[in-house]
Amino acid sequence: MNFKQEIKIGTSLIGKDNPVYIVAEIGINHNGDMDLAREMIKSAKTAGVDAVKFQNYRTEDFISDKTLTFEYLLNGKKTIESQFEVFKRCELSQDDLIELINYCKEIDIDIHSTPTNEDGIRLLAELGISVLKNGSDYLTNLPLVRAMGETNLPTVLSTGMATIAEISQAVQVFGETENNNLILLHCTSSYPTPAKDVNLARIKTLSSAFGIPTGFSDHSAGTTAAIGATILGSCWIEKHFTLDRKLPGPDQWFSMDFNELKFLVNSVRDAEQMVGSANIYPTASEELGRRDFRLSCVAQRNIEKGSVIDKSDVAFRRPGYGVPPVDIQCILGRKTKASIVAGSIFSYEMFE
Repeated sequence: MNFKQEIKIGTSLIGKDNPVYIVAEIGINHNGDMDLAREMIKSAKTAGVDAVKFQNYRTEDFISDKTLTFEYLLNGKKTIESQFEVFKRCELSQDDLIELINYCKEIDIDIHSTPTNEDGIRLLAELGISVLKNGSDYLTNLPLVRAMGETNLPTVLSTGMATIAEISQAVQVFGETENNNLILLHCTSSYPTPAKDVNLARIKTLSSAFGIPTGFSDHSAGTTAAIGATILGSCWIEKHFTLDRKLPGPDQWFSMDFNELKFLVNSVRDAEQMVGSANIYPTASEELGRRDFRLSCVAQRNIEKGSVIDKSDVAFRRPGYGVPPVDIQCILGRKTKASIVAGSIFSYEMFE
C-alpha cells in the first residue's frame, strides 16, 4: 500500500510541507459537563489550535474489573478514584457528540474523537467527522483498526507502548482495506513522560519505515518536545488540555492550561519558520548584512597616482561593497588611475 503523503482533514492539508496540525486533546477533561466542554472548545480555538479531540468510548469495552483505580494529584494531594466510575461520568452520548460537533462547526474548529467499538466508528462517520483517531491502547485491536480503514476516512494511529512489529501489523491490516489515508503518531504512554523517555528520534524512524506522515502525541511537560518534534518533521502534534488543573480527573494535573497551550501554538509556528529551507543561500534579511558586515579591500596607506599595488598596500575592512578579499589578486600589480586616500574602499574602476 502506498500511503498518501498529503491528507486533507476539513480545510487543512496534513503532511509534506504543510503547517503542523495542532490538536488540543480534551479527552475526558470535560468531566461529562457539556457546558465545560463547550468552554474548553472555545478556549482551544482562541489559543490557535486546529482541532479538538474527544473520546466516544463505552466504559464496558475496556473495563470490567471495577476494583481498578486511578491515583492522581488533585490540588497537590493524592486522590484515588474508581477507573470505571471516572470513565462512566465522562462518557459522551450520541446527543452529546452532536452538540459538540455542531458547536465546533459554529466557531469553525475541527473536531474528532476516539471510539472503542465499531458502533462508535459508524456513529462518527454518520455524524460527518472528517478523521478517526485510534488510541495507543487500541493499536493491537486489529478488528477495530480494520473497521476504521473500511470507512475510507483519514485515520490516526497512536503508537504508545508498541513494538515495531505491532505497529507494522496494524499498518498492514489498515492497508488491506485499501484506505491510504493514514497518519502515525509517535507516543510515549507515560503521564507525564520523563525527558529520557520522549525519544523524538522515533518520529523519523516511523516515517522512514512505513512511508506514512508521522506526528507526535505529546505527554511530556512543557513545550520543548513539541518544538523538537516540529523541527524533526512532525506533521501533527497533540497535547492534553484543561481549563484548570485543579479540576477533578486523572488527566487534569498534567494537561496544559490556556496560556500554556497558546504558548505552545506560537512556539510551534515559530519553529516551523525557523526550520525553513534546506537550500543554502543568503536570506532576504542577510542581503543587507552582506553589504554592511562583509569585508572589502581598502587602502592600507595613502597611495599616489600611478603606483603599482602591492599586498602591503591592502587591508580588509567593512563594509563589503568594494573589491572582496577573495578577489585581491585582481588588483595586485595594477597601477592606480589617481591618488587614493588611506582607508578608501578599492573598486575595480580605480585601476588601469
